[in-house]
Amino acid sequence: MSRSDGLVQRRNASSAASKSADRDQEDYGSSWPEDDKDTHHGGGGEEEDHDSKETRLTLMEEILLLGLKDKEGYTSFWNDCISSGLRGCILSELALRGRIELEKTGMRRRSLLNRKVLCKSESPTGDVLLDEALKHMKETQPPETVQSWIEYLSGETWNPMKLKYQLRNVRERLAKNLVEKGVCTTEKQNFVLFDMTTHPLNDSNVKQKLVKKVQDTVLTRWVNDPHRMDRRMLMLIYLAHASDVLENAFAPLSDEDYEVAMRRVRELLDLDFEQESAKEGANELLWAVATAFTK
Repeated sequence: MSRSDGLVQRRNASSAASKSADRDQEDYGSSWPEDDKDTHHGGGGEEEDHDSKETRLTLMEEILLLGLKDKEGYTSFWNDCISSGLRGCILSELALRGRIELEKTGMRRRSLLNRKVLCKSESPTGDVLLDEALKHMKETQPPETVQSWIEYLSGETWNPMKLKYQLRNVRERLAKNLVEKGVCTTEKQNFVLFDMTTHPLNDSNVKQKLVKKVQDTVLTRWVNDPHRMDRRMLMLIYLAHASDVLENAFAPLSDEDYEVAMRRVRELLDLDFEQESAKEGANELLWAVATAFTK
């Protein structure tokens, strides 16, 4: 399918909907009650009524949903980036929920990737994967860096003593979450040599809203300032790019919109993350995760 075939219809601008870019950005974000109080620009106030009626997805579930083929129900066999990308999502989700943070810098400022991840709050998140990762971080002494945790949680380490930190069957566990939330279904598919459990899309509206949300963030709702963007959406873009699934969200766009969207994503990728993390109100751990995937 060509990009022009699947041109996404956009919401018409109206005077009632243009009070402020910040208000729009907050309304469009998928906020969570557990999020750190400054997760969203503008203080992250209480959730909108319409948010409570929509299916809430974690960053991990959103990345997997973008990567899943709608009818086939599995990710591309050629995608070898999504595994580490999902671990980056776990770190980001824990940071957004105020459970972990980067250690403070002393007189001599160290780079984001040289600073250790500290447990900020031990309270459970209610998500099995997040709580499992949080338990590892809480019990590990001395603390490790963001880059190390991405490798440990992925099982991509040469240190046999660290293999115990690997989170297993992450994609399948996330897919089951999507099934429980009514987004996907479960089927068995035969691939001649083996059978595989697949998770075809059940509720196309959820994925369409997610795709449109990603598109609009870099098109109609573009604010040209990462600190004015919804933090969850900013990380979704970074992690979708790192997981090689961002193209799936942009595929339905027209050629012109696609070029604009990719140019703005490139602008976000080309930022100096060290400088951005030093700005007032920045969540340093989120910028450390972004750095780990773009360095």
